[in-house]
Amino acid sequence: MKVYDVIVIGAGPAGMTAAAAAAEQGARVLILERNEKAGRKLAITGKGRCNLTNTADERTTQEQMVSNPKFILSALHRYSHTDVMERIEALGVPLKIERGGRVFPQSDKAFDIVDALVKDCRIHGVRMLFEQTVTAVRQTDKGFHVQTAKDQFEGRTVLLATGGITYPSTGSTGFGYEAARTMGHTTIPSFGGLVPLVTKESWPGALMGLSLRNVGVKVTQKGKTLHDSGDMLFTHFGISGPVVLSASSRLRPFLRRQGAETYSQVEPMIFHIDLKPALDAETLERRVTRDLEKYAKKQLIHAMEDLLPRSLIPVVLKQAGLEEQTRADQLSKTKIRSLAATLKDLPLTIQDTRPVTEAIITQGGITVKEIDPKTMESKIVPGLFFAGEVIDVDALTGGFNLQIAFSTGRAAALGVLAFLQAADADHEQENNIQEDQ
Repeated sequence: MKVYDVIVIGAGPAGMTAAAAAAEQGARVLILERNEKAGRKLAITGKGRCNLTNTADERTTQEQMVSNPKFILSALHRYSHTDVMERIEALGVPLKIERGGRVFPQSDKAFDIVDALVKDCRIHGVRMLFEQTVTAVRQTDKGFHVQTAKDQFEGRTVLLATGGITYPSTGSTGFGYEAARTMGHTTIPSFGGLVPLVTKESWPGALMGLSLRNVGVKVTQKGKTLHDSGDMLFTHFGISGPVVLSASSRLRPFLRRQGAETYSQVEPMIFHIDLKPALDAETLERRVTRDLEKYAKKQLIHAMEDLLPRSLIPVVLKQAGLEEQTRADQLSKTKIRSLAATLKDLPLTIQDTRPVTEAIITQGGITVKEIDPKTMESKIVPGLFFAGEVIDVDALTGGFNLQIAFSTGRAAALGVLAFLQAADADHEQENNIQEDQ
């Protein structure tokens, strides 16, 4: 049976990046993929456009990292967004930079990125086998034995790049966690990250489909506060949109530190919406006063239309304790102040997240304490490597999670090559000693 230098399990961005990089240096590489083709999850990222990385500087990039940011720094530094962009463009895919430093293919087609990564593997001689569901991975005296539903393979090293648990239809089944645990690794409980939030209050359902631009967000719980700003969306279950998805990921560490898995197990987390973040309280109060004077003879439900989307007005008035039919000129200064305060702080209670099937990324995975951050090699099982979403590292939206996949994939490839080189050197030394004897 042929023995490969490295068997890569998973043909996603991390796996293909690692495979191509290792094969480029002469390693015999096999990729095993459970799907009928590579990059199925990658093909649907960014709504089919693939936001593959971000041009933010190193400091800003680090700020976007949510779980274990220090662990990922070495890999990001050694294979940056610039390196990723140069590699992809060299493979024939022109790129463009959009708002917030987000990088996309000029074609707006995620499949072009998938095809580029497959091409990179092919031109460097990577063997790719599809519809190969791996059922077991075990260490042997000579390396690793990998069993699939169809066949079996031998490798000197193994790289688990199996992804997380989101988008299960694309093959992310959590097998990598199981395989790692079988070989002695510890996994952090996995949850959906960048996921919509379910609220205790039902009124967001009445606003379903309403999108708000550039709102301020503050989440409070047990004296801790999280600040953010961006766009959000009201849904039938609660809230979604970029700023909500980011908040959902950044709140997960709060739960972890309290030993909780769900929001129902901790003191309530309150999601505060600032509808007018560009105005301080006093300035907003003056603005509200001017609008009410302008529409003095109108009912509040109509006098607020310059300030808010029409469907949102009844909600704000109710939260402020005001009647819709009250005439604008009948509001006292105290009630005007209350109305302005509600515009600056519209609260919602976070009850839960939506199912993991609606999440963009996985939070949790193989603990970084058991992985070498420079090589992505296991500290427990020599020759076992990890890359991508299977590791307990994640980031906010904007291309940062795919950058993690590319960077850890590259680091793992270099780690594999160093491992093989050291193993060959040891073997040669042993042979020399035997010959001398």
